[in-house]
Amino acid sequence: MFAKRLFHKALHHHHQGEGGASPAAPGDVPQMDAQIALHYGVPYTASLLAFDPVQRLLAVGTLDGRIKIFGGDNIEGILISPKSVPYKFLQVWNLEFRQLFYSSQWDVNITAFAAIEGSFLMYLGDENGLLSVLKYEVDDGKLQRMPYNVPIQSLTERAGISLQDPQPIVGILIQPDTFGTRLLIAYEKGLLVLWDVSDSNAISVRGYGDLHMKGQISGAQRDADEDQLNNAIDDSDEEREICSLCWASRGGSIVAVGYITGDILLWDMNTRPPRKDKQMDVSSNVVKLQLASGSRRLPVIVLHWSAGSAIHSNKGGHLFVYGGDDMGSEEVLTVLSLESTAGLESVRCMSRMDLKLDGSFADMILIPDTGVPDKSRTSALFILTNPGQLNFYADGSLFSVQNTKEGNALPEAQKFPVAIPITDPNITVTNLCSLTERELSNISLKKFCARQNAGPFILGNMKWPLTGGVPSEMSLNEDHAVERLYIAGYQDGSVRIWDATFPVLMPMFVLDGKVADINLDGANASVSSLAFCSLNMTLAVGTTSGLVCIYKLREHSGGSSFHFVSELKQEVHVVHHGKGFHCYVAFLASNCPVRSLLFTASGEVLATGYQNGQVAMFDLSQLSILFTVDCASGTNSPVVSLGIYSVTTSDAKADESEKETPQKARLLRDFLFSLTKDGRVTVLDCTPGVMMNSHILDQKQSSAISMYVIDGASDEKQTQLSEDTIGSQGQTGKEGNDVDNKQAPGVGKHLKNASHLSQNGGSDSLLVCCEDVLLLLSVASLIQGKNKYLNKLKLAKPCCWSAVLKNMDGKICGLILAYQTGTIELRSVPDLAIVADSSLMSILRWSYKAGMDKSMSSSNGQITLVNGSEFAIISLIASENDFRIPESLPCLHDKVLAAAAEAAISFSTEQRTKQNPAAGILGGIIKGMKGKAEESAKMRESFTVRTPHEHLESFFLKDSFVEPSIPNLDDPIEELSIDDVEIDDEVPAPAPASSSTSHRNNRTTEEREKLFEGSSHVGKPRMRTPQEILTKYKFGGDAAAAAAHAKDKLMQRQEKLERISQQTAELQNGAENFASLAQELAKTMENKKWWKL
Repeated sequence: MFAKRLFHKALHHHHQGEGGASPAAPGDVPQMDAQIALHYGVPYTASLLAFDPVQRLLAVGTLDGRIKIFGGDNIEGILISPKSVPYKFLQVWNLEFRQLFYSSQWDVNITAFAAIEGSFLMYLGDENGLLSVLKYEVDDGKLQRMPYNVPIQSLTERAGISLQDPQPIVGILIQPDTFGTRLLIAYEKGLLVLWDVSDSNAISVRGYGDLHMKGQISGAQRDADEDQLNNAIDDSDEEREICSLCWASRGGSIVAVGYITGDILLWDMNTRPPRKDKQMDVSSNVVKLQLASGSRRLPVIVLHWSAGSAIHSNKGGHLFVYGGDDMGSEEVLTVLSLESTAGLESVRCMSRMDLKLDGSFADMILIPDTGVPDKSRTSALFILTNPGQLNFYADGSLFSVQNTKEGNALPEAQKFPVAIPITDPNITVTNLCSLTERELSNISLKKFCARQNAGPFILGNMKWPLTGGVPSEMSLNEDHAVERLYIAGYQDGSVRIWDATFPVLMPMFVLDGKVADINLDGANASVSSLAFCSLNMTLAVGTTSGLVCIYKLREHSGGSSFHFVSELKQEVHVVHHGKGFHCYVAFLASNCPVRSLLFTASGEVLATGYQNGQVAMFDLSQLSILFTVDCASGTNSPVVSLGIYSVTTSDAKADESEKETPQKARLLRDFLFSLTKDGRVTVLDCTPGVMMNSHILDQKQSSAISMYVIDGASDEKQTQLSEDTIGSQGQTGKEGNDVDNKQAPGVGKHLKNASHLSQNGGSDSLLVCCEDVLLLLSVASLIQGKNKYLNKLKLAKPCCWSAVLKNMDGKICGLILAYQTGTIELRSVPDLAIVADSSLMSILRWSYKAGMDKSMSSSNGQITLVNGSEFAIISLIASENDFRIPESLPCLHDKVLAAAAEAAISFSTEQRTKQNPAAGILGGIIKGMKGKAEESAKMRESFTVRTPHEHLESFFLKDSFVEPSIPNLDDPIEELSIDDVEIDDEVPAPAPASSSTSHRNNRTTEEREKLFEGSSHVGKPRMRTPQEILTKYKFGGDAAAAAAHAKDKLMQRQEKLERISQQTAELQNGAENFASLAQELAKTMENKKWWKL
């Protein structure tokens, strides 16, 4: 926070040193660097769900390369990939810094992916049927491809089957309790292989040839006869494609597979001894589930399994299914309660429950209640539907006995608690307000109102499963000053206010728009306009019924009385307000919807523009309506923008006492500029309510958007004018409602001396933004009734929204434009030149939609946007520091929680190793060891210390289907001794007793010569060179083959040296280029001041 204050102070002195009071030159416009400061809601293109059981974070993946992270305590984050192409990119994101650490493009489409829990290893399947292994290197932050891989051709050879064409891998499931050494590989055409990494062999194979046998599947659909089962399984191979799969048991012995035909098969993956009766073997390996009896059914897209409680975990569970119903039926998510008492053959479907969906189904996920999946019961179910809807069910509502019985009411889905309600209720208008340091001392906002009224509502005693993330320390400080407010109006008439000081919106108040004990007409109407005055903490809310409600955001403001003011009457009611802030006065000057609201500089007068073109002024201190004027000249064009122009007038008729105090003789007068949608600008004198003039700026009927008064005075904020310059007589507002001429009678004679205005306030201008043109006019010419264009610029694209950018002195220095194409431009003022541009697609991956401009708001370079169920704040200016302080952002990664989880996993692994040190991977290794007893004991001890994942990684360091490579001749080779050679020949059978002794001696001599290869001394065998050993054992005595191999090795070595030399030259050239660039940059930065860096 201290750094931010220092930056603002330096920027203030910078503007003063350059004459900051004058209009900004193009070089004074800050540099644009659009970034996402805040994002809430589920993306519109969401398609996938994932859950981190350790950090307790929910991730939502989209089709356009975005990843949305949900945690606890209103913590959310958005990660946007530079590439939006699916399937071919592998990326590693750092959640702590919210940065992309590594990105790699794959050669083929990635079709399956599975990470090994507790390690940095992961399996990968592609469209060619290749199983690969990747490892994330923590040191360099890259993904390393391990040598281990399983091509589909090699796998089918080991499994003893044959396939004509390669098939994509559509699913990879790691078998529980195997530390990643066993995995189930599912191929597109129905092949299932349980693969053992340690042995590089297939444990069991399913789905190949089994389904061609009629009548050998025991159906789980009890009401289906044998003919239906026979017809259902007599399908061609092309129709038996796998769409989804999941484990259907806690130990990973049964897998549920969903097919494109709508069938669900439960396969037993346990290995069994071969039986003579092959039909009985196939029937015991598979069970069929059929949700519908129609001939055409929906593919089974999603399958998920939830085990029962800890007591009945081995007897069954719940299978979540999307698909399998008849085509054209209602879209539901089916929950099957399965029970098994004696293996797969006894599986029974106990109940079925269909959950209705809110939209088109996208994905679902089951949330465990502890940090270890598959070892705990399910605590919640999240369902993702399009577009961007996320609902959830508590475990008690899903798995209760009452709900599983037929005829009982189904559980209702709960809406995902959102930080910013957008669609329920619908948001209509927003306002982002900044509070200056001078106004911070006037704030007495209490956050207990937010916790009482705006907290997320969760039914029952459910514990919210998403608790990840660490809130920022700055936002947790309850004594921090509120520097920014975000206000939103809704269709139900309510208004919500958030503390937007930090990039985490904290709810503060909910104003329901109703008045206690008073039936106020139009109180529940949709909110159409908002205005906030930070000077006296006053909030004005305009509705579609024409009602304007005023709130004082102070404690005990307004007392216990409520005032209703209209043109015909004024009522005072005594009400009893509860805690919080309430409406103390309501104005009704027209029954038309309110389109725009604007406070004067003092905050005591409010200007209101209506849908029918009328403009009204309300006095908040006297609680009265000052005047009402028709500014549309009978065209009923809505008022889209209002502007206040303040001048200081000197009264020449002041008496002697006033002359002694000159400051009392100077009166502040406000002029009101009204802009209608058809481009008509009307000038009003706010004091008497006189219409000065009214005329259309552009005759081409351009649709107007907004209007801004640019103050160009150099000495004082207000322009000084004499009383004679401005007419004080003419038709008042209430008497001039039918005025449709360009200038009111009796006003023109008072403007003939307007040359004095040009001398004192001629530098002030009015900027009007239209759909296809920008107009910059002189304020003095407008008051005189003339159109003096200082600048007129035609836009190449249709504009839909605009905002201004101010410097530290409050002077307008830039113009922000948003186009219907999604482009955002920053232009300089007053020359209106383009400084920089960006787009919603490049920043947020959003496309502009009709009506998006109605919910946009800005506060000096910070833009709020709403799209569907998404809410975002964009920080445009590079020097903006409020939302870019790293300490103000919540952290998505909890280091303490990660360290605790790692320690818990290590402790659990050690306990398992102590209970069974030779189990799993270690058993096969230790069992095959040979040598002395002491060496064997040391090796066993070393293997016990190593973790299972370290042993698993050792398997991945070699290719399972490649013969051992020939050692490099240049590498040092240890000499072989006779003790290192194992004889694999069979031991000769003992000779019969009748054999002669000489025959035995001759045979012994021949074997000894064969063993020692002609050595004269038995105790000292002849030493052989490495080349002789390779020639003898590797190439079968073929010297030519050995020589060719040595030549190939030398050629490979020469190629490596050439590549290294080429890379060295490239690095040297890159270093030289970098050095020259650094020198140029140093020269450029020498003349820059520190605040320009």
